[in-house]
Amino acid sequence: SIASADMDLNQLEAFLTAQTKKQGGITADQAAVIAKFWKNHRMKIHESLINQSRWDNVLKNMNWRVDLKSQSRHVDQINTPVAIVEMELGKNGQ
Repeated sequence: SIASADMDLNQLEAFLTAQTKKQGGITADQAAVIAKFWKNHRMKIHESLINQSRWDNVLKNMNWRVDLKSQSRHVDQINTPVAIVEMELGKNGQ
């Protein structure tokens, strides 16, 4: 719950306090250990969850432009915008 919500310190404290008050919950010592662990490893845990949720390919680069037709057989097609998007995909971590 802590990791999936990416809790800040205030949220963490409120969550752990609620867990200590629940019947069959954790002790105050356990809450202190969990809080210390989360404070020290929050970024590593967050990055790990993000990496696990990604697909194999990631977006490496993206280029785009908008072109306008300046000549056409039909007058109504002149100045019609056309978007061109180029996306470069690569393997995660490469």
